[in-house]
Amino acid sequence: MRMYDIIMAKRLGQVLTDEQIRFAVEGFTRGCIPDYQMSALLMAICFQGMNEHETAYLTDCMARSGDMIDLSPIPGVKVDKHSTGGVGDKTSLVIGPIVASCGVPVAKMSGRGLGHTGGTLDKLESIPGLSVDIGKERFFEIVRDVGLSIIGQTGDVAPADKKLYALRDVTATVDNISLIASSIMSKKLAAGSDAILLDVKTGSGAFMKTLDDSVALAQAMVSIGEQMGRRTVALITDMDLPLGHAIGNALEVVEAVDTLRGHGPADFTEVCLQLASNMLLLAGKGELPACRAMAEDAVASGRAFAKFKAMAAAQGGDTSVLDDTAKFPRAPIVHEVKAPQSGYISHMDATRCGIASVALGAGRASKEDAIDHSAGILLHRKTGDRVERGEVLAELFTAREASVQEAEQMLLGAITFAQERPAPHNLVYARVTAAAVERF
Repeated sequence: MRMYDIIMAKRLGQVLTDEQIRFAVEGFTRGCIPDYQMSALLMAICFQGMNEHETAYLTDCMARSGDMIDLSPIPGVKVDKHSTGGVGDKTSLVIGPIVASCGVPVAKMSGRGLGHTGGTLDKLESIPGLSVDIGKERFFEIVRDVGLSIIGQTGDVAPADKKLYALRDVTATVDNISLIASSIMSKKLAAGSDAILLDVKTGSGAFMKTLDDSVALAQAMVSIGEQMGRRTVALITDMDLPLGHAIGNALEVVEAVDTLRGHGPADFTEVCLQLASNMLLLAGKGELPACRAMAEDAVASGRAFAKFKAMAAAQGGDTSVLDDTAKFPRAPIVHEVKAPQSGYISHMDATRCGIASVALGAGRASKEDAIDHSAGILLHRKTGDRVERGEVLAELFTAREASVQEAEQMLLGAITFAQERPAPHNLVYARVTAAAVERF
C-alpha cells in the first residue's frame, strides 16, 4: 500500500477503506510517512470530506495509537464530559461534584488553557497544594473512595492526535468537521468512560461561531461515540459572552464554590444544572426531570460542595480556602473599568474578553508561558444590563501594571452599547442525540 494512492483516492472524492485509514495513521504516528504526504491527505479531506464511517474509523485509529485507559477497576457507570472551550467556563468544577454526589463516579482527565480559553487544571491548581499530576493507581483510588478526581492526562494518550493537530495547525486544515470531531473524540474514547456528554459552545467566544456549525460538529461527535459503543449526548450552549462573571483561575474557583453553595450567577448555575442532569441521565439515574431534581438537591443539601472539598483534600489541596474564599491569594493591582457611556450592553465579544484576561496574566499565549492564578477579570455587568456613564463595568486583577491600560481597552472594545435592551438569548440552544436534534 502506498500513501500516494491514498492521497489520490481522497483527492478524487473516493471513500477510504479501513485499511487505508489505518495505514496512514499508524505510518504517520511511527514517523514512516512524512509531514508533506500527511499534509496532502489532510488538505484532500478538507476539500472532499469524510463520511460517518470514515470519521469514526479515523477516530478509533487515533485513539488506539497510544494508551487506552481501562476504568473497569472503578465500579459503576463512568460518564465523561468534554467542553469545546470558552471564556469563564468552569463547569467541570461544579458538575463533577454534583454528579459524584449523586452516586456516579467521575474519573476525569482535563487540559490546560491556551489562548483565550481557560483550562480546568490551571483553575484547580489555584487551590494551594492541590496536585493534578497523579498516577493511575492513586487516581483510581481517589475515584473509588471519593467518587471524583480531576487530573492531567496520564500516559501516552492518542499520540496520533498530537502529531496530526500540530500539522493541521500550520497547514490551514484545522476547521474541518471530521478532523475536529476525530481529534476531540479520540481522546475521549482513550480516556475509557462508558458514556460521554459533550458541551459544544457556540458564539463569539467559541470555535464554532454559528448554531448550524455547532450542531453539525455535535452530530459528528455523537455519531462517533455511538458507533464506538459509548452512549453520547451533546448540548449546544452559549458562548457569545463569558459564562458567569469571573474570568481567571482563582476567580473562577471562587465562583464555582459560590455556585456549589447555591448562590452562583444565574446563567452559570443553569448551564451547570443542565449539563449535570444529562450526565446523570447517561448514567441511568432516571429520566431528565428526575435527574434535574437530583442535581438541584445535590447543591441545596450541600452534598456537592462537600464532594468538591473531599476531592481537593484527596489531591493535597488546602480546603480552608474553599471554606473561606477570601483566603485565596489576591492580585496586588485591582483596577475598575467604568462605562464610557450610558445605555444597555447589547453585546460582549467573549473572545476579546478572554484575550484581555491573558494580557493580565490569567492565560497563556504559548504553551510554555507561566500564568498568574490570581489574575483575571470580574464582570459586574453583562449583555442585557442597563449601565450609566461612570458605573463600574468590571474589575481587573493583575500584577502587571503595564498591562492594565491594554486590558482595559480590550475589554471596552469587546462591549457594544445600545439605547434599547437587547432581546434575551438562550443559554442552551439544542440537545443532540443519535436519534434527533432538539432545538430550544
